[in-house]
Parts: sequence; structure tokens; C-alpha cells
Amino acid sequence: MWTRETVQCPFCHRGDSRVLSSREGAGFIRRRRACPTCGQRFTTHEYLMQPMVMVAKKDGRREPFDREKVERGIRIACTKRPVETAALERAVAAVEAAVFARGETEVPSSVVGELVLAELARLDPVAYVRFASVYRQFPDLAALQAEIGSLTIEAPAPTAEALAWSGQRVPVAS
Repeated sequence: MWTRETVQCPFCHRGDSRVLSSREGAGFIRRRRACPTCGQRFTTHEYLMQPMVMVAKKDGRREPFDREKVERGIRIACTKRPVETAALERAVAAVEAAVFARGETEVPSSVVGELVLAELARLDPVAYVRFASVYRQFPDLAALQAEIGSLTIEAPAPTAEALAWSGQRVPVAS
């Protein structure tokens, strides 16, 4: 039997709010609501409930997959780096989607860590090295240097404005 759930107004706590508009977002539905009792407007987000996925830790413990933990790790690695918030959110969503796409009820923590590393390598090489240095626990500096050397970084060609600022000659098209 299906019952209709009502959403309580966060202001007057009545359960008869009215939906004004709905929009689909990345993995959720955003609804703009109005309370007919107090007249306040508020927003709700509906998310599809994902099946429970347990993460198997190296020490044998099991814990539920935690999207916020992944987000926190990525944000810490990207601290003071020129990475947009939207790009961080996409990276977290990509890791989460990859974990659930496996269709397994248990995933090793090493898989989650490698997924995070793959996203950070795409986002920012410094953030990648920051996360890898903690995640991989390099035994010495040589191992860290080898990891840095394995990164393929294509530096963008300098713009004419950057060349002019640095005092170098700006190539002229003929």
C-alpha cells in the first residue's frame, strides 16, 4: 500500500507544503515549495536511495561507504589549489557512481582510494601528489619522486599576454 508523505515546513512545521517548481539535478530532484499556512518558501532535494555498500578496510573492519568522507579527502587534497567547486563535486560524484556501478555489496578500500586518485590526477597534479603521499604511504623520498615522475603533465602553451608580461618576445603571425 502506497501512502503519500508530506514535507514539513521548516518554519511552522505544518505538513501541507505546495510544490511550485521541480528541476532535475545531478542525481537528485530540486523542488521549490511554499507553505500555505505561513507563506514561507523553501527548497528540498530528493535523492534516490542507493543500496548499502560496505567498504572493506585493510585491517579487516567494514564500514558503510561514506560520500562525505570521499568529499572531505578530495577537498583537503585540493586546498589552496585552483580547482573549482563544481569540479570537486563532479569528482566526488564520479567516485560515488563508480563504486555503486560495480554492483557489489562490498568494495575494498583500495578500490575507493584508486578511484579518488584517478579523479585527482585528472583535476590537479599537486592535489594528486598530496593525496597519494598520504594514501600510498611512500617508504622514502625516492618512491615519492618516482610517483611524481610517473605523472604526465602537459603544460599549456603560454598566452601572448603571459609572454608580454614576462618580457619575452611575442611571436607575430605573418
